[in-house]
Amino acid sequence: MPSPDHDTPPSPDQRSFDGISHGYAPGGRPITPPPVPLEKIVGDVVDNLQSAAEAELTLLKARGALAYHGVGWTSAWGFVAACALLVAMLALAFGAILVLAQHIGPLLATLIVFAVLLAIAAFAGWRARLSYGDVKAAFRDDLLAEGDD
Repeated sequence: MPSPDHDTPPSPDQRSFDGISHGYAPGGRPITPPPVPLEKIVGDVVDNLQSAAEAELTLLKARGALAYHGVGWTSAWGFVAACALLVAMLALAFGAILVLAQHIGPLLATLIVFAVLLAIAAFAGWRARLSYGDVKAAFRDDLLAEGDD
């Protein structure tokens, strides 16, 4: 004979869902958390902005230190290169004067080498002036005002 426990359905008080959701909330609507005060939200935004600004300033300082280091070594090696170039050009100029002096005389050879070196210097100065214009344009506040000097 079957036991009486299996014949009678359990009462609603005896049922246990053990935390399983069946698509409805048996205890009613869930409790909503209280709204966050506006002062807390504004404080969080200000803290985030302050942290972001501090991070940006730290990044700018690090980039400035790197640029300073790079400029120092660039100028040092640039100075060495410029000195070597000067010595090479002097050697070339003296050699050209000695070679030309045998054919056209020392004074005319000196004047020809001087004129060629002066033309090279003028060309280099013109190119430097164009490059300086690019630098001025890069640091100008109003990039569209190209005619203003």
